[in-house]
Amino acid sequence: MNILYLEHYAGAPALGMEYRPYYLAREWTRMGHRVQILAASFSHVRSRQPAVGSVPVDELIDGIAYRWFPTPRYAGNALGRVRNIWAFLRQVWRETAQLALQFQPDIVIASSTYPMDIWVARRIARRSKAKLVFEVHDLWPLSPIELSGMSPWHPFALLCQKAENDAYRDADVVVSMLPKVHDHMAAHGLALNKLHVVPNGIALDEWQGEPTPLAAPIAAHIAMLRAAGRTVVGYAGSHGLPNALDTLLDAARLLRSEALSFVLVGDGHEKARLLQRTAFEGLVHVAMFPPIPKAQIPALLAQLDIAYIGWQHTPIYRFGIAPNKLMDYMMAGCAVLHSVEAGNDPVAEAGCGLTVAPESPQAVAQGLRQLAALSADERHAMGACGRAFVLAHHSYPVLARQFLRACGVDA
Repeated sequence: MNILYLEHYAGAPALGMEYRPYYLAREWTRMGHRVQILAASFSHVRSRQPAVGSVPVDELIDGIAYRWFPTPRYAGNALGRVRNIWAFLRQVWRETAQLALQFQPDIVIASSTYPMDIWVARRIARRSKAKLVFEVHDLWPLSPIELSGMSPWHPFALLCQKAENDAYRDADVVVSMLPKVHDHMAAHGLALNKLHVVPNGIALDEWQGEPTPLAAPIAAHIAMLRAAGRTVVGYAGSHGLPNALDTLLDAARLLRSEALSFVLVGDGHEKARLLQRTAFEGLVHVAMFPPIPKAQIPALLAQLDIAYIGWQHTPIYRFGIAPNKLMDYMMAGCAVLHSVEAGNDPVAEAGCGLTVAPESPQAVAQGLRQLAALSADERHAMGACGRAFVLAHHSYPVLARQFLRACGVDA
């Protein structure tokens, strides 16, 4: 099969997030399929951007063909990001005839978080007589409406709503990472026999053999904490408002007289403000480090006593959650403190930690106290449950086959 994958924010291990297109494409390539990823040259979630000038650049990464389209840089979610989206979609639209002729796709996947790429993917699929797949990361425009306060009547929200409705009407297959979306999608026109849930997962080979050594400054800091008998609470991932890191810092303030220390690794829109906050409030038991290469994540997580993941308290999560970082936490065998109220809860399903109320510093602090009071062996037993759960349900070889079966391909 020839699989054309439109994913504006697609990354790779050497570039940073988003990783899902890379891992799925790598598995499909190993099966003998041919994959072409179309992505923008600039993405706010990547730690490093590909080298692209004023024209598209083709690059082969681990057998996967990437085409990077030049797009302007931006910060935040204002007009600059809209220009970036428009630049990407406009260029791919113009290349429809070339892509259809040269690549001859059998499957065209629209998977750019925002739904407007369905129009471009639909144009290519119709030209190629290919199967059209709409892959859902988050529900737009509902996510910016409920998470960021965007008006449902904002022009961008109305544009997203039109695209979402068109996607449910015109796609041959809808693949959702979120497990509880059936009612929402049906209400917007989806025939539910098209819907298949394929969650996020982990790449097995990244967890085999000796892990890549952890960056020296982080390793030295954690070693110092362990020598002092501290319980190490860690977070690895994006530093944005949806990640509820203010709640974690509030809990850290409540626990400042107890033997817990916090290590936060990553970057994001809120990183500078969170750094200022820790300094201003004198949270000396909180240390924040820049992002590390994905290859070092196993080594980092192996050094944690407790891994934290939090969410805002918002109705949007009634449709379910599918966080990449939680898959990493569970594969690493971490005991997890999960601060969430959602339609699903992998931590509770796997029995690999505690779940507490979202955006409640008191609940997070009490949950951390409970986990810290357990013996190391008890926490390791929790972590083993999480690892077994991921291996059974969330490895990319399993997920890649599920995806192709949803598309009617015998995988």
